[in-house]
Amino acid sequence: MTVHPDADEVRRAHLNSILRLVARGDQRAFADFYRLTASRVFAVIVRMLHDRAEAEDVLQEVYTNAWHRAGSFDPARGNAMTWLITLARNRAIDRLRQHREEPLDEERAAEIRDDAPTPAEAAERSEERRRLERCLDALDPQQVGAVREAFFTGATYGELAERLRVPLGTMKSWIRRSLMQLKTCLER
Repeated sequence: MTVHPDADEVRRAHLNSILRLVARGDQRAFADFYRLTASRVFAVIVRMLHDRAEAEDVLQEVYTNAWHRAGSFDPARGNAMTWLITLARNRAIDRLRQHREEPLDEERAAEIRDDAPTPAEAAERSEERRRLERCLDALDPQQVGAVREAFFTGATYGELAERLRVPLGTMKSWIRRSLMQLKTCLER
């Protein structure tokens, strides 16, 4: 009986071999390595930092570091993706530590303005949210999903079109029409 490696094993072996080429200075291999891994690494960083722009900066630092440290990769200790995500997590943790502020003494703490909304502001925002939800409910469910995903995950038209298996032009039309309908609804 012949045992065939599963797709994950094949993918891991492929990334390991690409990273070994990167360690030898192969720029084309590095481009392939980036293309095959960047979206997953970026997702890890964004989840940790909660800031897309900062995550993009960290991603660049991670791949610069990976280029310089590829020679330290040891497939006997783990696979290339695990190695890369470890680099990313460590860099994201470093970035989070950089942003920690020093503890405040009582005098300085008393000077800080409270940005929490007043009860009246909270009620107004709550009413605005209910209006927005009502207007979203009036849209086609598939279009609502696309609009929400575009705004809350930052997905591009192309990514949304691919996920929902519709032509790019259709996705652009859906988003444009949905935003116009939302605007009209919210202005009432």
